[in-house]
Amino acid sequence: MIRNATIVAPQPEAVEAGAEVLERGGNAVDAALACAFVQGVVDPQMSGIGGFGSMQVYMPGRGLHEVLEFYALAPAKAVPDMWLDKLKGQSRDGFGFILEDNISELGYLACCTPGSLKGYETALRDYGSWDWADLIAPAVRYAEEGFKIRPHMHWYWTKDQSGDGQVNTRDKLAFSATGRRVYFREDGTLRGVGEILRNPDLGRTLRRIAESGSSDIFYHGEIAEQIAADFAAHGGLIGREDLAQYAVTRAAPVWGSYRGHPVASSPPPGSGMPMIELLHILENFDLAAMGHGTAEYVRTLFEAMKHMTIDKDAHMGDPAYVEVPVERLLSKAHAAAIADRIKRGERANVERLDLSQRDTTHISVIDREGNAVALTHSLGSPSGAITDGLGFMYNGLMGRFDPRPGRAASIAPRKRRASSAAPTIVFDGDSPAIVIGAPGGSYIAPTVAQGIVNMIDFGMGIHEAVAAPRLVGVSNSIDICNRIRRSVAAELRAEGYDVVRSPQTYAFAALHGIRISDGISSGAADPQRDGMAISVA
Repeated sequence: MIRNATIVAPQPEAVEAGAEVLERGGNAVDAALACAFVQGVVDPQMSGIGGFGSMQVYMPGRGLHEVLEFYALAPAKAVPDMWLDKLKGQSRDGFGFILEDNISELGYLACCTPGSLKGYETALRDYGSWDWADLIAPAVRYAEEGFKIRPHMHWYWTKDQSGDGQVNTRDKLAFSATGRRVYFREDGTLRGVGEILRNPDLGRTLRRIAESGSSDIFYHGEIAEQIAADFAAHGGLIGREDLAQYAVTRAAPVWGSYRGHPVASSPPPGSGMPMIELLHILENFDLAAMGHGTAEYVRTLFEAMKHMTIDKDAHMGDPAYVEVPVERLLSKAHAAAIADRIKRGERANVERLDLSQRDTTHISVIDREGNAVALTHSLGSPSGAITDGLGFMYNGLMGRFDPRPGRAASIAPRKRRASSAAPTIVFDGDSPAIVIGAPGGSYIAPTVAQGIVNMIDFGMGIHEAVAAPRLVGVSNSIDICNRIRRSVAAELRAEGYDVVRSPQTYAFAALHGIRISDGISSGAADPQRDGMAISVA
């Protein structure tokens, strides 16, 4: 038993909704779902009912520990070579592919069949105790009455991504009539920080879903008809059968260990596997003796991250379509062999096609009964497409498939795109000690691993661990945040490394975690975003 409950996420409104559920006797799953519905309203490019995700659920009183997967599926009309002749390049972080006219990133062709609403409903039915309409009510209220635009949301809207060949979010917000009405002022300028944002269409859609009592209206009923008709009218690929045939999946967590602590995370096509592989590599080094943020520390983590990335790029895909060698990649022998190469001074090479932050959010919860939830859900990248009258934006996940046939992440009908999400629980014996995850695309696995390293190797508390300076190594450049010392960067450059300094003080994904110690849980939100943690006695 734990003497208190804690929830943490990047949006204060959503955390408060989840905390109120905990205060009223709901369990960790109930709280996570109330939080998730609100996130889709108050951070609508990061998640929503047009998106997808996965939820690790640990309920010791029921002997239950599994991952509920509600990933988006490529439409049935998608084929492996449909965009091969339009391939231009790949984002530097490897998260997505750049096609001519950005057809896989902007508009209706960018969308995969969404799974979030089916996932939420399934989680409530199988793990929760709350009423469907009560869970959705706070989200309806924020959609109809509005909420203040937060700094990180506005920063994301205005960020220039054109240098990587990608569509800016501002252009996605302006793609639909609904987007132009909701996100822009009458004079065509983007709404600003502190302004009230209302989305009455989304409020009506959520009310319809709440009153219907299930997700059937979305996958089989009136809303499904609206979605299918809109995609047909705009040349999209999603049809009624894609929605009607959608089903969630369940899987056992993938397991590893770090310095004696069992670690459970999301199996393929989720990215818990590469995150654990990275921990297994780092276990071969005395990181504490190196010192946090030193040149030796940064170099070691960077090389380990590159090896993790190489294995992920080569093998990660939907296990229903490709063989993913999980046992080999997570073996301690494989990790030790990589560590030996790093110790010998070998430098790995991450191949990218010639030619960041991504569009996801996270919730960590633990309740007084010891039930733990780590939920990461997303739009992958917002498509900009919004069906008139429905109010929510669809995911833009087709751009994350590899348009080259014959690869682990290639396009295929009804295939799940590999996800960067790594919702993770670290145990102390049989009890959860850390519940953690992050949004941030390809940066998630390196960031979650660093949060765990911060607590286990360096003895940091949860607040210090989620805020400590970070690096990522998912290309041949070392990306460092602006708090890693310039003398360290200079030393690494002198060794021939390409070091890229972020202008952000807090950079690369956004850790949101809970630490449980002596029966007390405490949470912390990454200062990079606008979130918070609430503990309930």
